[in-house]
Amino acid sequence: MNKVSIHSIAEIGILTAMMTILGGLKIPNIIPGVEFQLSAPLAVAICAAFGFRKYIICGCLSSAIGLVLGTQNLLNVAIAMQFRLIVGFILWVGKNRMWSILVSGPIASAIARITIGLSFGKMVIPMLIAAVPGMIFTVIVSPLFVGIFRRLPRLAKTTTMKVKQG
Repeated sequence: MNKVSIHSIAEIGILTAMMTILGGLKIPNIIPGVEFQLSAPLAVAICAAFGFRKYIICGCLSSAIGLVLGTQNLLNVAIAMQFRLIVGFILWVGKNRMWSILVSGPIASAIARITIGLSFGKMVIPMLIAAVPGMIFTVIVSPLFVGIFRRLPRLAKTTTMKVKQG
């Protein structure tokens, strides 16, 4: 069994907190219950920068926190898990290249909306149209988050070296 470092546990904790907080912030929508979570671009960036394993752990922990706090229900969690698996699959197929980072969030979001629409038997097209602003937001913000997250290990090493020297 692999040993888990304190650094990894802290990283997962911070990423989970970020995902949970941004998951509670939503772009409002005219159709109740289909708001767009601002955590979508963060989720894509976590998967691309930290890998699927940490991403899915953070996602499961975030969903559990949402259930405990009452900010999510089982349908929200099921849709979020579907989104996470699709994002992970697209990033895996695309080998974390920029095109896969750009399309994974909108494709996963569209499939999740289609699933919700088909589950309730109506409103697939309006739900997809309503999600377009959030999809555009995800395409714009995901690469920015990925760039920041990919620089973090270098920043941590630089800070650690300065502390040891100073």
